[in-house]
Amino acid sequence: MLLHILYLIAIVAEGITAALAAGRRNMDWVGVFLLGCITALGGGSARDIVLGHYPLTWVKHPHYLLITGGAALLTIAVARFMHRLHKLFLFLDAIGLVVFTVIGCNIAMEMQLPVIIVIASGMITGCVGGVLRDILCNDIPLLFRSELYATVSIFTGCLYLGGLKLDLPHNIVMGTAMIAGLALRLLALRFDWSMPKFIYSRGD
Repeated sequence: MLLHILYLIAIVAEGITAALAAGRRNMDWVGVFLLGCITALGGGSARDIVLGHYPLTWVKHPHYLLITGGAALLTIAVARFMHRLHKLFLFLDAIGLVVFTVIGCNIAMEMQLPVIIVIASGMITGCVGGVLRDILCNDIPLLFRSELYATVSIFTGCLYLGGLKLDLPHNIVMGTAMIAGLALRLLALRFDWSMPKFIYSRGD
């Protein structure tokens, strides 16, 4: 139940952040609605397609489209106040990343897939929605920049899976993995931690 509540909070937050991105690109209301849905539900959809896990989450639960798209449209009315909530949305986005990661890992484990696929499933669920948003907005995806984002997802998935492999209580493992992943993401934002960059300049 707690994981489901956090999931709903996460998809609403993703829908809102997508709407702000759409506004910066002067999209119409249809674009705002679609981008909100794609950002919030795209990671799970990509995961399900890759793993052959059907029906897709939003097909099985169509009201998720109304929740995410509605949150995106509501953002239009209150956008002028959103700059005051910037830190809140960074926090909610971080929660979404770790929650989506754990859910993605759970789906792959239910399908009895290998460990590396379980970790990849968590990362796809956590990160691909944001990649789709950035691509549609003609931005370099956050996943491909030096910020600790995909790394946080992998870290969370490894902790979660490792704890379960040790036969520790599920709720404790899930809570610990998500808190640790959330802490790492927030610390990375606070202290500007990043992965090493690859800079190549062709010599003459």
